[in-house]
Amino acid sequence: METTPRHSVSVAAVILDDDEDHVLLIRRRDNDRWEPPGGILELGETLDEGVRREVREETGLDVRVERLSGVYKNMRRGIVALVFRCTAHGRPSAESAEASVVAWVPLHQVADLMTPAYAVRVLDAVSNAAITPRAHDGTQLVPSDG
Repeated sequence: METTPRHSVSVAAVILDDDEDHVLLIRRRDNDRWEPPGGILELGETLDEGVRREVREETGLDVRVERLSGVYKNMRRGIVALVFRCTAHGRPSAESAEASVVAWVPLHQVADLMTPAYAVRVLDAVSNAAITPRAHDGTQLVPSDG
């Protein structure tokens, strides 16, 4: 009997400040990496609900989900990530149970601070270009075969 491949779905938020020159990032406690806030979508949860929950848990902020900005697949772990542009309401916490640091980071520092697999999520959201699904190995982007 053939088994169906198992994937999980994650959601993340790209949140820009009012001037759109800083992005809100977290430094994760579990791997010490800088990433946009996000995590695994729970069963029975809509995409918007998942984004709002993850951002609230990791930053203390309430957000309004604006639009889908990217689709990414971690080929090694089988995680499909949906990334959304969001607008923040309020001020973020300085840290949380999941984030050792929550900070507004200048956009020009994103590529130096984050792994390519996560920096591209921010850069895609800022570009406002058409969505191009991307694959990665958890750190580096995997070239497309198309």
